Amino acid sequence: MCLRQLLQSSQLQRAWRAAFLKHIQGRHPGAWRWTHSGGGPYRAVIFDMGGVLLPSPGRVAAEWEVQNHIPSGTIVKALISGGENGPWMKFMRAEITTEDFLQEFGRLCSEISKTSVPMDSFFSLLTSERVAKQLPVMTEAISQIRAKGLQTAVLSNNFYLPNGKSFLPLDRKQFDVVVESCLEGVCKPDPRIYKLCLERLGRQPSESILLDDLGPNLKAAASLGIHTIKVDDPETAVKELETLLGFPLRMAVPNTRPVRKTMEIPKDALEKYLRDLLGTQTIGPLELLQFDHGQSNPTYYVKLANHQLVLRKKPPGTLLPSAHAVEREFRIMKALANAGVPVPKVLDLCEDSSVVGTPFYLMEYCPGLIYKDPSLPGLEPSQRRAIYTAMNRVLCKIHSVDLKAAGLEDYGKHGDYLARQVQTWIKQYRASETSTIPAMERLIEWLPLHLPRQQRTTVVHGDFRLDNLLFHPETAEVLAVLDWELSTLGDPLADVAYNCLAHYLPSGFPIQPGQASSATAKQTGKLTEFMSNLAWDFAIKEGFQVFKEMPATKPLMRSHHTWSLLRTPGTRSYVTSTDSSLVHTSKGALIFSPEDLPPQVRELYQRLKEFMERHVYPAEPELQRHQASAERWTPSPLVEDLKEKAKAEGLWNLFLPLETDPEKKYGAGLTNMEYAHLCEVMGTSLYAPEIFNCSAPDTGNMELLVRYGTEEQKARWLVPLLEGKARSCFAMTEPQVASSDATNIESSIQEEDGFYVINGHKWWITGILDPRCQLCVFMGKTDPHAPRHQQQSILLVPMDTPGIKIIRPLTVYGLEDAPGGHGEVLFEQVRVPKENIILGPGRGFEIAQGRLGPGRIHHCMRLIGCSERALALMKARAKSRVAFGKPLVEQGTVLADIALSRVEIEQARLLVLKAAHVMDVAGNKAAALDIAMIKMVAPSMASRVIDRAIQVSTDDGSLVLLNHSQDSEFLSFSCPTSYKLITALCCTTPIHDCPFPPQIQPYEGSYFCFHFEYMEAEAQESGLSKVTQLARS
Repeated sequence: MCLRQLLQSSQLQRAWRAAFLKHIQGRHPGAWRWTHSGGGPYRAVIFDMGGVLLPSPGRVAAEWEVQNHIPSGTIVKALISGGENGPWMKFMRAEITTEDFLQEFGRLCSEISKTSVPMDSFFSLLTSERVAKQLPVMTEAISQIRAKGLQTAVLSNNFYLPNGKSFLPLDRKQFDVVVESCLEGVCKPDPRIYKLCLERLGRQPSESILLDDLGPNLKAAASLGIHTIKVDDPETAVKELETLLGFPLRMAVPNTRPVRKTMEIPKDALEKYLRDLLGTQTIGPLELLQFDHGQSNPTYYVKLANHQLVLRKKPPGTLLPSAHAVEREFRIMKALANAGVPVPKVLDLCEDSSVVGTPFYLMEYCPGLIYKDPSLPGLEPSQRRAIYTAMNRVLCKIHSVDLKAAGLEDYGKHGDYLARQVQTWIKQYRASETSTIPAMERLIEWLPLHLPRQQRTTVVHGDFRLDNLLFHPETAEVLAVLDWELSTLGDPLADVAYNCLAHYLPSGFPIQPGQASSATAKQTGKLTEFMSNLAWDFAIKEGFQVFKEMPATKPLMRSHHTWSLLRTPGTRSYVTSTDSSLVHTSKGALIFSPEDLPPQVRELYQRLKEFMERHVYPAEPELQRHQASAERWTPSPLVEDLKEKAKAEGLWNLFLPLETDPEKKYGAGLTNMEYAHLCEVMGTSLYAPEIFNCSAPDTGNMELLVRYGTEEQKARWLVPLLEGKARSCFAMTEPQVASSDATNIESSIQEEDGFYVINGHKWWITGILDPRCQLCVFMGKTDPHAPRHQQQSILLVPMDTPGIKIIRPLTVYGLEDAPGGHGEVLFEQVRVPKENIILGPGRGFEIAQGRLGPGRIHHCMRLIGCSERALALMKARAKSRVAFGKPLVEQGTVLADIALSRVEIEQARLLVLKAAHVMDVAGNKAAALDIAMIKMVAPSMASRVIDRAIQVSTDDGSLVLLNHSQDSEFLSFSCPTSYKLITALCCTTPIHDCPFPPQIQPYEGSYFCFHFEYMEAEAQESGLSKVTQLARS
């Protein structure tokens, strides 16, 4: 790939560039002339990836070395080391794994630089979305090349990622052929890989052009007869490519094309009109392009001298009286501009059809961005939110226009707008109806009876959607609202509903004009029926409906709503349509049983269960012995061994929800509901979550970094956590305040000389005692005078930072929970670089809330798994023990306890799965009530089930917990489990809802903070556990 440019000396680069330019300049002058499509000798253009299609990794390496205080040139020297047999080239040929490469290459860099080099950090940055983003100039050039009928290919020295996929952050649809060294086992400049690419293209060397940034690669290609372009600067390279191909590769105006033959207008008459309008001093030729948008009223880009204009005209031919009224568009835009609504500045309305054939109006051209896909792929969640917010604000501005002041009182009828719209739709449907659709008939009857009784009258756009808005290229600001053809006076809810339509429709639905292909047109009847069923379900269920996806044969338009992104096959349909060919089953459907999971998730679930049976359960006795030994504060080697086995079997980092990691870059890409089923399996053993790198608080911290971290923060902290090489903690709870309310946090964070200085007292910080804990995610107060929810901030604090003092480990019923433990900690004058802040000052409360959602599902499903295992042990015990002349299992009270435990487990599971389902289909905020319920239900259920199992496991019915014999299989399993359950219950349950009596309730709002001294003393006096007795009362 492109990193090989670092192997090449600048002198060799200059020599090759000079030779290349000499070769170009020596051609016949005719080679410089523009030619029409197909007029040149070239039929294929081959692109290298890094340094050509992607930014140069040489600069990435140099910047990274500066940022990480690595001696300059370290990466270059390591790349050169060993030549063709060095680690880099072996990695490119896939002769070594990613893990082996990072170890070997990191060691080499460390030897060269005489310092530790975090190779994982560099590799993560190199493959990050921020760096690995295709250059727009190349994207546009490829589009133009393919539009002219030429082939395109990628020929790259490339490598495999840890997930087993090659690193190719490109849209493969742009290329006819993709050749990667790691797949072929051979690298450039080996002639074989060039020949392979040409063979797959079906082209001769003389018909092809190669763009590469490395001299040796270009030299090898040129020796085969391939024409080459050296890429030092992408813009310059594209210009050279334009010269070779004989046609332009960059359109000056986005979203335009040459005017279609059927849409041509008389340029001479238009030019005369414009000169008269703009003034006699205007000179220069007239340039005319046609916009992709504006199919109903043809729209043109016009340039005359230094004037850039947009012309919008009526189409030719016979038109309906009220259709294509450019006069109304001109009027509304002129009025709205005066009212402060962002619209293009209109210049003139020409009703003289002799100029361009039909009436038209002119407005100034406004450069900016038009987002065609409402899902805004490629943008961060915060960026998408800002764009949607800007949409809402401009829509409010439109609906707030004073009709009288704007002179628009007569722009449309007043009142009954929605009723008139519904009647119009009914008439249009009746005119095109070919068969009776039951759902449509129900809608036609139902809609007129359920219209809002009170309606407002404002300006309505009539076609308000994302691709009719022009945005500022760098900020989420709407520069202009376009396409006012359907505007009128009416109820503003109509605009709001239409704007939300793309949010609710399933993926693949051809909502926008011109989207439906001829293949789709053949299924018009099915689409109508499909839409009718969706609308009817939405109407009667008031929008709380999971819609279904369209078949994959429909146009490839991404769904814009989370619901349609998260659907699984094999589940019942919520749509009344019975045509199975029309609708895919829903990935958002609630899945009760692992057997109904999608095939790939079901297979993952089965492998997880098998791993638990083969490795985890047999290891529990040894892990329990280690946890009770003098070595307990040292991580168990057995756990580390099991982690490697789990990673090797692909049972690793399963927790990240699909919404957070849609590209599956960091995890398995499971929905919350899919992972919930896996969580239950992991909950059957206390040690399992860590073995699969799915244990708290690391999971929440990793999700925090994925959601909110910068690429540099991810490279430094996320990668080691994902690899299981480091642990972390979350420092929030404070002894002085009720810390369940994050706004109460008092620890201070003050800015000082480019650093943040932390002072605070924290306790019950889980995991901070683990020797592997390298990161503390710290919450404190940056501005006590800001609004209540904007006072807090979150910092990433390295655990080796001076000033962090662990006062003591805290115990629960005498249990330390080693090796992670729960610590009381002082932070005194702890100085952290400013770049370690997450999102920015004042965002801490927002981040803390965003961190909580999926973790609640994880905890509750693990408790359910724990309860299932307790119930299984209870049943086994009841079958094997005899009392009063018959097995315990035949005793009525025991049977009742078993039955009640089964019922409570099933109830809790359904509630947790429902909460996960709502999170998947409607978001964490919509699921807040469900999450609150499961926080209370799951721990209290687990406490009761385990309590019953403990009673059955004792010979005399007493509840010996704290001092019970370690020979009991059940109690050796359940003793640490019980305190964890109680801990989880108390820290996630509001005081007034806590099922425990006051004497064992937590300090108000504290996290892992309970009044244990009283209970421990009482338990020691009696020799029994009062906790379980009280929990049952």
